[in-house]
Amino acid sequence: MKILILSLAGIGDTLIATPLIHELRANFPEATLEAFVLWAGSRDLLEGNPHLNAVHQKNLIQEGFLRCLPFLLALRRRRYDVSINVHTLGRIHYRAVARFLGAPVRLSHEYENHGWLDRLLVNRTTPQDYSVHSVENNNRLLPLLGARTRLASHEFEVFLTPSEKEWAAGIVAHPDLAYRRLLGVHIGSGGTKNLRLKRWPFPLWQELLRRLSAARPDLGILLFGGPEEQREHEQILAEARSASLPAAGKEPGILLAPPTRNLRQAAALMRHCHAFLSVDTALMHLAAAMKVPHQIVIEAPTLNPTNLPWQNPHRVLRNPVVNGRNLDYYRYDGRPIRGTDEDLRRCMASITVEQVEEAVLQALGVPRG
Repeated sequence: MKILILSLAGIGDTLIATPLIHELRANFPEATLEAFVLWAGSRDLLEGNPHLNAVHQKNLIQEGFLRCLPFLLALRRRRYDVSINVHTLGRIHYRAVARFLGAPVRLSHEYENHGWLDRLLVNRTTPQDYSVHSVENNNRLLPLLGARTRLASHEFEVFLTPSEKEWAAGIVAHPDLAYRRLLGVHIGSGGTKNLRLKRWPFPLWQELLRRLSAARPDLGILLFGGPEEQREHEQILAEARSASLPAAGKEPGILLAPPTRNLRQAAALMRHCHAFLSVDTALMHLAAAMKVPHQIVIEAPTLNPTNLPWQNPHRVLRNPVVNGRNLDYYRYDGRPIRGTDEDLRRCMASITVEQVEEAVLQALGVPRG
């Protein structure tokens, strides 16, 4: 049997799919099991996964259907028996891709926008459930193949190489970091649709990092992110270099943006962090996968029980504007976050610097000075 796993949404969704990949291998040990992902970062996270025979990657959004047609035709010629659209592939386009690839058995969740056309595109479905995590939503696909959960636990899986672990160990062994408690920070968010609007405002990040660095000389703050955050990282680092010492004469905490080439290096470095701070992003899920002891999540409208840090201690800083109405703002139906740009920026600004600072210091086990 040849099975193709389609994970064409966010990078975090691919990481969330790794327990399902392991379950499929446990249920079908002789099957050819392959994955098709959208983002290069998703491919990176699946690199070296022993449960997969191959990983295929193509950014259908950036390249467009016509330029991707030869690639899709080559996948179609592989003649898969089963294709599985993992949670949260809510857009009908993802089901259309599954239909084009032509596996006779095509699995998917049923989303709010599921209609008669979807029933032509996929032929074995189960309703999605916003009350449980995406890991559990994915496992509910198994009975559609006559399979069941066989594993005692379901962990996110990233298989780091010894050289990646050694690279991270070398970073944290630097004299500027060796004795410090490490806080990982991701100031970014997804860039598709209007997901940039779920970022905590940059001026608030600046103020928070100034406060933490000035107040706690034993703190090392590591800025995580990619090219999308580079300009903001440079601004933060420039400000840190030019800042004067606190009045008490203490050396401030150190701010660094380690040059991680990919998400695998980021994962290896996260293993050394005491805490991690972000909104709900792929890096939040990666921190959960690396078992960072404490996670602090600034609640965005997109947060809900399906995408909390999985099986890792965390604290959600509740957003007073969202006020439990997350699904009024965002569902897995392919639409952007509901609301005007101004309203969504005001929503994210409703969580104060003082709230976040207190949560970080508590997580690090350091009382306020």
